[in-house]
Amino acid sequence: MKPPPIQFAPSPEGKIAYQVVGEGPIDLLFLPGARNLDAIWDNPALERFFRRLASFSRLIMCNRRGTGLSDPIPLGAPTLEEWASDVDYVLDATGSERAALLCSEEGGVGALVLAATHPARITSLALLNCFATLHRAADYPWGLPAEALDRFLGAFTSQFGTGANLHVVAPELVNDERFRDWFARLERLSMSPAMTDLVSRLFFAWDIRGILPSVRTPTLVISHAGHAWIRSDHGRYLGEHIRNARYVERPGFWGLYWIHDVDWVLDEVETFFTGTKVAPSLDNRVLATVLFTDIVGSTEHAAEIGDQRWRWLLDEHDAITRREIERYRGRVVKSTGDGYLATFDGPARAIQCGLGINEAIAGLGVEARTGLHTGEVEIRGEDLSGIAVHIAERVMAEAGPSEVLVSGAVPPLVVGSGIEFQDRGMRPLKGVPGEWHLFAVVG
Repeated sequence: MKPPPIQFAPSPEGKIAYQVVGEGPIDLLFLPGARNLDAIWDNPALERFFRRLASFSRLIMCNRRGTGLSDPIPLGAPTLEEWASDVDYVLDATGSERAALLCSEEGGVGALVLAATHPARITSLALLNCFATLHRAADYPWGLPAEALDRFLGAFTSQFGTGANLHVVAPELVNDERFRDWFARLERLSMSPAMTDLVSRLFFAWDIRGILPSVRTPTLVISHAGHAWIRSDHGRYLGEHIRNARYVERPGFWGLYWIHDVDWVLDEVETFFTGTKVAPSLDNRVLATVLFTDIVGSTEHAAEIGDQRWRWLLDEHDAITRREIERYRGRVVKSTGDGYLATFDGPARAIQCGLGINEAIAGLGVEARTGLHTGEVEIRGEDLSGIAVHIAERVMAEAGPSEVLVSGAVPPLVVGSGIEFQDRGMRPLKGVPGEWHLFAVVG
C-alpha cells in the first residue's frame, strides 16, 4: 500500500515532519524515534505495525527536529521542553485537541515530560521498555555505571549507519544481508553522525525521576525481561512512581518494536487505549500456500541497462507476474520491489503459477527464483503474517535462477497431480529454527 504523504508542522524554530494515517475513533500519536518517516515504510513488518495501529485510531507520527525529515536544530542541543513542544506543534497542525501517546525506549523520556507539562493534551500513555534515567545511583542500582554507559555509547554511535547495531537489537537478523542493508540505510537517513552522537549523549544524560509524581495521565508500562539493553527494573520503577500506572512484565527477548513480541504488544496497547479487549485472531488464521518470487541479479541488471529501461522492464515483469497469479486463482498480497508475495488455496496451482512466471518473463531477459511453503498464516487486513510467510521467503532465497523450490510440506499435498520433484536435501533457513527438507519442481 502507498505510504501516507509527508506533511510539515510550522514552529518558530523550524518545520517538523509528520504523517497521518487511519480514521479511527481516537487520535494516537506514535513516536517512532529518530527513524526517517519515508524510509520506515519500506519494511513490510514496520508497515504492518503502523497499519495495525491505524486500524483502531487516527495515527499521527512525527520526526522531532534534528532527526529524520524535520528541520535541523539551529544552535546547540535540543532540550526536553523543545522536543515536547515539537509534539505540541504537530498536534496543532493535525487538528488534534487530545491524543493517546505511544512510544518505546528513549522516546519515553520526552513522552513523560509532555504528559507532565501538557496533561490536557494527552489522554493516555503507553510506554514500551522505557526508562526515567540510565544512570546508576545508590537508590537506582539497575542503572549503568558511567564507564559502562560511555562504552555502550561509543560502540553504538561508531557503528550507527553500518547495520552492526543489529548484533544488539536483532542478532537473529545480522546475517540477513538484505535486512541489514536496509537497516543501515534507515539509520543513515535518520540522523547525521554528529547528530547521532549528540542525541545519544542527551538520552543517556537525562534523569526525569523527579517529574514522575507529576504525571497523572493513565499509563501502561510494558517491560520485557530479555530486553537487549534496558533492564525491566527501569519499567518497574516507572510503574511504581507514576500515579495512574499499570505495570506489565513480559518474558523473552525484545530489541525491535516491529519484530519482537509484536502481536501481544499491539493487542495490549489497543485494549488499553480503546477500552475494548481485542478478540483472539483465530478467525484470521487460514491454511495457505505462500509464494515468493524475486528477480535474480536485479541490481546488476539495473546497473547494466540504466534506471529508465530497468523501470520499464519492472513494469512489464509486474504485469506478467500479476497476470499469472490471477490466472492460477492466487491472491496478490504485495510487491516486494523486484518480486511478489502471493497466496493460493491449493499448492498445485501455486507451483503451476511459479512455472508460468518463469516461462513468461524469459522473454524479458531476466530470471526469477520462486519459493513455496504451505502452512497457517494470519491475515491482517490486506497483509499477511506468520512463520509460514518467513519460511516461504527463506525457501525462495535458496532457489536458483528459474527454479521453483518448495518446502517438505508441499509434495505430500500434491500427490496424484503429476508434479515431480527433485530432492535438494536438508538445509538451514536463516532465522527459522532447525533444518528444512527442500525439493525443486521438475518441469
